[in-house]
Amino acid sequence: MAYFDAASTEPLHPRAREALVAALDAGWADPARLYGPARRARMLLEQAREEIAEVLGARPDEVSFTASGTQAVHLGVLGALAGRRRAGRRLVVSAVEHSSVLHAAGVHERDGGEVAPVGVGRTGMVDPAEFGAAVAAEGTALACLQSANHEVGTVQPVAEAAEACAAAGVPLLVDAAQTAGRLPVPAGWSVLTASAHKWGGPAGVGVLAVRKGTRWRSPLPEDDRERRRVPGFENVPAVVAAAAALRAMAAESAREGERLSALVDRIRSEVPRLVPDVEVIGDPVARVPHIVTFSCLYVEGEALLTELDRAGFAVSSGSSCTASTLRPSHVLEAMGVLTHGNVRVSLPRGASAADVDRFLALLPETVRRIREEAGVRS
Repeated sequence: MAYFDAASTEPLHPRAREALVAALDAGWADPARLYGPARRARMLLEQAREEIAEVLGARPDEVSFTASGTQAVHLGVLGALAGRRRAGRRLVVSAVEHSSVLHAAGVHERDGGEVAPVGVGRTGMVDPAEFGAAVAAEGTALACLQSANHEVGTVQPVAEAAEACAAAGVPLLVDAAQTAGRLPVPAGWSVLTASAHKWGGPAGVGVLAVRKGTRWRSPLPEDDRERRRVPGFENVPAVVAAAAALRAMAAESAREGERLSALVDRIRSEVPRLVPDVEVIGDPVARVPHIVTFSCLYVEGEALLTELDRAGFAVSSGSSCTASTLRPSHVLEAMGVLTHGNVRVSLPRGASAADVDRFLALLPETVRRIREEAGVRS
């Protein structure tokens, strides 16, 4: 099987596996206690916190660990809104944010708050001027902008958005799930969220970073752990493994990112040449190195994924978090592009050129066969 779904989850990095096995023996105790094994667990936890903070451009005391990237987003959004309640009830989001941001926005709206979505162009990128105008509106408590889109790979203008937020005195939450460990973290954020399994760490570890000076109040009952931001017992071995994976991915990012980007460029150029009636989606330049998405006219995405799975390729269609709902992707709808027959290829570290060549050789006949079965002839 050629695994081409790294945007959903990156395979566990070998460094993470080594660190996890070692930490299962050394970091099992309660890091909040004072006896020897507990102090050892606390030391491992704080060392991992320092390493992750360094890669993300944060201070260690700004970083807390959650049970997932989704939980980090929920806590980040709702906590920042709670902390800024006196400033207003208006939340600005891009129309292509991850579903976790939009679900948190829905909770805010049901609680009487206002949600102001900012649209995107056909490449999936927000207009910095439009985003800045939305942020400057009276009563804006928080703005959210992902570092890069999870479905089409387009990198967002976070630096420009951060400048607009700073001028308006509005904190900016950046969901960095698709770029942490792959691209430098953009400056100017007030709240940052990420997910370890996206960078080759174990599932079950999210990161919530809240800048000093940012008003934030937990929407959950308080707990003494994780600086009162996240309740519950810390999974020290998993956090240690997450830190090891992030360090390794960041160290490899320049070389591996360039290699994967070249493979993605090959897919972007060859698919429309080899397959009729195909639209390649997302910005061709301002993009993450590992994601490419295209839509095939007259083809159901689920049918194409099934055939590719039989041929030995693991790819996804639409949003990785909503693919089972049979709803069109909100990202593709916001971009105004074809929402059916959609395929997202996201290459993990180590993806081979031979597998990409095999994919490109197989795709045209697979699409042709599905179209013929549907009564469509190219």
